[in-house]
Amino acid sequence: MTNASFRIETQNAQATLFLCGDWRLGATPDGDSICASIPTETTQLTIDTSNLGQWDSSLAITQLQVIRWCESHEIKLHVKTAPDGLQNLLRLATEVPAYQTHTEKKSEPVLQLINKKLVSIWQNTSATFIFIGDTSLAFFQWMQGKAKTRRSDIFYFIHQAGPSALAIVTLISVLVGMILAYLGSVQLRQLGAQIYVADLVSLGMVREMGALMTAVIMAGRTGAAYAAQLGTMQVNEEIDALKIMGISSMEFLVLPRLIALIFVMPLLCIYADIIGMAGGALVAANMDVNFTQYMLQARGAVDWVDISTGLIKSLFFGILIAIAGCQAGLNCGRDSNAVGMAATNAVVKAIVYLVVADAAFNILYDKLGI
Repeated sequence: MTNASFRIETQNAQATLFLCGDWRLGATPDGDSICASIPTETTQLTIDTSNLGQWDSSLAITQLQVIRWCESHEIKLHVKTAPDGLQNLLRLATEVPAYQTHTEKKSEPVLQLINKKLVSIWQNTSATFIFIGDTSLAFFQWMQGKAKTRRSDIFYFIHQAGPSALAIVTLISVLVGMILAYLGSVQLRQLGAQIYVADLVSLGMVREMGALMTAVIMAGRTGAAYAAQLGTMQVNEEIDALKIMGISSMEFLVLPRLIALIFVMPLLCIYADIIGMAGGALVAANMDVNFTQYMLQARGAVDWVDISTGLIKSLFFGILIAIAGCQAGLNCGRDSNAVGMAATNAVVKAIVYLVVADAAFNILYDKLGI
């Protein structure tokens, strides 16, 4: 067994690093000492391993240090007679993006950056409208009974989005109802009008908070799940297999999820309204308002128009969540990191869609006097 050693020969601005002996863990020169021995005026470094004996991962670690050092000092590096196994290890280590040396990008003109951003926004908007159009066509095909959509898939996603979500919807709705009641009680107590906390909670839940909070929950729970499911299918090339078999991914994958949310969201909205008003009743009980008074006041404050406004919102919210989740999943890349990014994009887009749609509905209701 020959001890590991190295020597450096220089000629003009070119240097050659000779690695000799057996490079084993615990008995190799330090990579920093090798880098320190390379002349600073070197512009090209060649690593010669022709006299190399036995080696293990310590040699790959040392060479990787030399490679990084050369990259940071802008020195061209050449490797001669390196074993195939060592070259494969180095190639694997240097191809991973997380370990690549960061290089500063040249700053681009402001107008060019703005142009790129506008083009990206236009492309994303166009892709969204195309996706909505394809989904609408698939939905009309389903209405005519011509779509390749399995009824069992629809029932499966209804169960996944509905009964499985009752626990989290219950918790959030109770807390939202209690929060609304507490906020109202601060002012109503000063006026001696504690009974009107029922009006505040019931109208707030029915017209706004019930539909919106349920939609936010479903965006984080179901929308992200849709993106992850379809993204994983994209990674496994299952969607490509469906296309080869002539099966539309819109009809077979997107449509069942969309129909499930269209069916489930109004029901969850009604459930959230009831639970939220019950949460408000718990707070009202501490304000000397008994349950009977609370319910009578709430029934007088809420009518069918108020209930319908929240249900219409929830219906459109369900469509937006399904579109955001399914589009992010179908546009997913081909690795595990892309699946995570797809789930994140689905949640972000869905919440943005929900806030914009909610504002639009409120403006429309105000103009219509509803």
